[in-house]
Amino acid sequence: MKTTPTFERRGAGFWVSAVAGWALIGWGVLGALHHHIDTRPTQLARFVIDGVVLHDLVFAPLVLLGAFMVARIVRGRWRAPIQGALFVSGCAALFAWPEVRDYARVLHNPSSLPHNYTANLLVVVAAVWLGAGVIALVRR
Repeated sequence: MKTTPTFERRGAGFWVSAVAGWALIGWGVLGALHHHIDTRPTQLARFVIDGVVLHDLVFAPLVLLGAFMVARIVRGRWRAPIQGALFVSGCAALFAWPEVRDYARVLHNPSSLPHNYTANLLVVVAAVWLGAGVIALVRR
């Protein structure tokens, strides 16, 4: 017996949000082109394309491989806390990367990056893993 595929119709909310989203994207592109001296559209396009390529070809596969390895290696009640700690640690590292690399350091202005962001990131990651360990032990 052969069945025909059914297609779900999109409601008005989908189409309204799709039109609003594309309108916002168009507004942003027009603004970047209009203010070309400040936005440098060629460099902006390269930045976006490089970011997409870096994400899709390098970062996402590494994250998926890491998640697969954790799922294979870690069993039982330790898996969820370890996965959560890895996820939060990765997000914290990505968020802190510009500060850790000193991208915003301005010459002759010691207040532009006044802290040791590498040490602070390590403290945050240690706290995350300590919390994950406590959660795993309490669940045990």
